[in-house]
Amino acid sequence: MLLSEQQEFLRDTLRGFVDAQIVPFAAEWDRNRTFPRQAVEGLAALGAMGVTIPEQYGGAGLDQVSLSVTIEEVARGDASTSTVISVQNSLVCAVLFKFGTETQKQELLVPLARGEKLGCFCLTEPAAGSDASGIATRAGRDGGDWVISGSKIFISTGKEADIALIFAVTGKKEEKNTLTCFVVPTDTPGFHVVRIEKKLGQHASDTAELLFDQMRVPDSYRVGEVDRGYKIALANLEAGRIGIASQSVGIAQAALEAAQQFAAERKTFGKTIDQHQAIAFMLAEMATDVTAARQLTYHAASLQDAGASGLKEACMAKLFASEMAERVTSKAIQIHGGYGYSNDYPVERYYRDQRICQIYEGTSQVQKMVISRQLSDGK
Repeated sequence: MLLSEQQEFLRDTLRGFVDAQIVPFAAEWDRNRTFPRQAVEGLAALGAMGVTIPEQYGGAGLDQVSLSVTIEEVARGDASTSTVISVQNSLVCAVLFKFGTETQKQELLVPLARGEKLGCFCLTEPAAGSDASGIATRAGRDGGDWVISGSKIFISTGKEADIALIFAVTGKKEEKNTLTCFVVPTDTPGFHVVRIEKKLGQHASDTAELLFDQMRVPDSYRVGEVDRGYKIALANLEAGRIGIASQSVGIAQAALEAAQQFAAERKTFGKTIDQHQAIAFMLAEMATDVTAARQLTYHAASLQDAGASGLKEACMAKLFASEMAERVTSKAIQIHGGYGYSNDYPVERYYRDQRICQIYEGTSQVQKMVISRQLSDGK
C-alpha cells in the first residue's frame, strides 16, 4: 500500500529527528545501558507517545498505519527507544483509551499521551507468558481498596515508568481467567523494582522484575469491570503484534542501509564488493524481504483503521517481519565480514536487538498457532 501525504510527512519528520537525535548516540546508549530519556522527550514533542489517541486526550489523533510508520522510523535509529514508544502507544495508552474511565483518561491518559509520564504493561510472570491463565498475582478487596500481591517479570520500561498497568487474579482460585486490570502509580507503597534483566540486546530499554508487596490501591485505580481483565489483556494483541512487526522492519531497514553503504565502499579484487554478484544478490534478497515485511505490516495496520478483523494478518506480519529481521541482520554481518562481528560497526547491535522480536508479544510458534486456527475457522 502507498502512504498518504500526511503519513509521508510524518515519516520524513521522524526520519530527520532520528538521524539527528538518535542515530549518533544509539551505540553509546547500548554500551552504557543508558535509558534514552532525552530522545523520548523529543519524540513526545513530535506526538509520538500517543499517536492514535485523540487530541482531546493529549494524543496526535492519527491512525494505526501512522503508528506503524512511527515505530519503524524510531527502530531504524535505535530498537530500545522504539520499544519504549511501542509499549507506550500500543499497550498503555490504548488500554486506558479503550477501557479507562473519563477521570482516568483526564488524569492519567493525557500525561501519558503527551509523554509527560511513561507507562509499563505488567502481565508476564515467571509461570505465565503467552498463557495468561497462569497468572498468580492476586488482588483482594479490603473495604473500598484492593490489596495486590505478586510479581511480574520481563516488564519493558518497568524501572523508568511512572504508571503501571497491572493484571491480577481477582476470582476464586479454581476459576480461570478471572483477571482484573489496575492502573497504579509506581510510587505507590509496596511497588518494588527487584532487578533489571541483563539482556542480549536492547540494552537501553530497561526490562524489570517487579514485586508487589501488599500494595494497597483504591477501587478508582481499577480499569474496566472486575474479573474482566482477561478481555483487556487480549484486546490489544493485534496492535502490540503490529508494533513488533514495525520494529522488526525498522531494525532490518537500518541493517540493509548499513550493508549497502559498506558494500559501496569496501573494495576487493579491484572493485567495490557490491559489484560482485554474490554480494549484489544478498542485497537484493534483503531489500525484497524488508519491503515484503513492511507491506504485510501496513496491511495489518490498515485493517485496524478500517475496523475490520485482522488478528490473522497481525500475526502474519509479526511472524514474517520478526523472522525476516534475523535473516537480514545476519546477512548484513556477513557482508561486513570480520568488521560485522565488531562493535565498531552497528550491524552486530542490530543483530542482537532484533532477536527478541521473535519472542515478545507472542513467540513465532504462538503466531503460527493463531494463524493456523484462524485458517481452520475459515477466517
